[in-house]
Amino acid sequence: MDNNQTQETSLRDYVRVLFRHKSVIITTMITVCATVFIGLILKTPVYESSVKMLITAEKQVEATYYKEMYGARDVQQTLTQSEIVKSEPVLGRVVRSLNLHKRTLADEKKFSSFLKGKLLDYQTRIQDEKLKNLTAGQKEAILFRQAMLALKENIRVEPIRDTNMFTISIRDYNPIGAAVIANVVSRSYVMFDLEQQLAELKLKYGKKHPTVNLLDASITKLRETLSGNPMDDVEAIGPASVKIMEQASVALEPTGTSKVLTLIVAFIMSIFLGVMLAFVFEYSDQTLRSPGDIEKNLGFSVIGSIAKKSLFDKTLIEFDKNLTGYGKSYQIVSDQLYMLIKNKGLKSLLIASTLKEENNAVVIANLGSYMAKMLKCKLLIIDANLKSPSINRLFNLAAEPGLTGFLDGIVSLPEITNKIAENLSVITSGKTANNSMIMMESPRMKQILEEARKQYDIILVNAAHMNGQKDTAILSALVDGIVLVVDEGKARHQVVKNAAMNMNGKLENTIGVILNERKLPIPRFVYDNV
Repeated sequence: MDNNQTQETSLRDYVRVLFRHKSVIITTMITVCATVFIGLILKTPVYESSVKMLITAEKQVEATYYKEMYGARDVQQTLTQSEIVKSEPVLGRVVRSLNLHKRTLADEKKFSSFLKGKLLDYQTRIQDEKLKNLTAGQKEAILFRQAMLALKENIRVEPIRDTNMFTISIRDYNPIGAAVIANVVSRSYVMFDLEQQLAELKLKYGKKHPTVNLLDASITKLRETLSGNPMDDVEAIGPASVKIMEQASVALEPTGTSKVLTLIVAFIMSIFLGVMLAFVFEYSDQTLRSPGDIEKNLGFSVIGSIAKKSLFDKTLIEFDKNLTGYGKSYQIVSDQLYMLIKNKGLKSLLIASTLKEENNAVVIANLGSYMAKMLKCKLLIIDANLKSPSINRLFNLAAEPGLTGFLDGIVSLPEITNKIAENLSVITSGKTANNSMIMMESPRMKQILEEARKQYDIILVNAAHMNGQKDTAILSALVDGIVLVVDEGKARHQVVKNAAMNMNGKLENTIGVILNERKLPIPRFVYDNV
């Protein structure tokens, strides 16, 4: 079963993979796009406002920290200022001034989608359930801490390259709120700087010094602006070592990529992901899916392929000259099989499947019916599958006395032969309590085949599946040739190889494989042009 032929991969092979796994590609695309779409719906638009800050490093009192900061590198300087901006003294004052801890999740509903609003309602109920047993003070402490953490997550401090300036950016679902919070954060930050200077000056000069009074007055003025009201630009500059150079303004558009562009990117990426998964599934799939797979992995030639039966196709085909689809595939396989039989001088063929779920009985019944009616062959079908007989049901015949009646010596060949049509006869399996393997080894099994050879042009023997069944191995030694029936996408090539090993080398007279349940994924118009 070795095959040393190298098969070249064509464009059609790649197209076949795409169409074969189109359900994977479509499912991936729908899943990715739906997930992104739902994510966009559940995401409340966020607005960003920024304040520009200047670091002068000039202070009313000389201190080692400020001298070092003046000559510091921009990155270190910005990291330092970033940590100060996000410190609890600065942010705590912002939260208290704007009552951010009293904002509820319901406030966000005004800016969110209907679906996100329902989610916010659910989150509100969960939060209320957690806080209901706490005292007022405990609730306020927890809500204050949550507001602090939320504010810290929505602050970004970035340096402006090649300058002593940096920006404080605030993101919020309320565009006006984002500008107000950004301004208050910058003012709280400046107040913190002034408070540090004031503490040092009081220690050095006392509380009555003019400079102390100046700083104290500046802090008081800034405290009055913590409500977020507009502030005069001159007051914004002030005496602090950090100065507000540009106050925040209200953002007109949400920050981030537009929803339409996000969906377009998601759609494109879902196609790539779907195609990638299609090829992963294809090359990790060890089942036999095409004639090329059979020839490459098993080393057998493919007699032909039988199309997958549609809901409108009958199990047993009424053959005529105008065959299409399912029936046409049986015509092609029957013609090819008939030519092999004639060229090799064969009369009896064992037709066996590799797996239990592969229904080779239907294949035998239709092949026999076609060759008997259309090719005028005098043909006999013998159901030697004693463990799972089915030929009798296909032709609506009684199971007994059948083959087992002849093997037990009860009846003769003519008595068990059912004439179905002018050139077609069928022997059913019958029933027996004896071991099927012993029945197959009976001399009368060989006798019935010899008698049938004298009366019929072609004998098709239905056998049990090869995997672990010794009956088929015994029968294979009594016939002229073996035809394997493999359902597309069911049998893994290693399973078929193992089944062949169970045949004790009897597969040497295998004339080919019929690929059953074949699905042609590529539409005809694509197939003809690729």
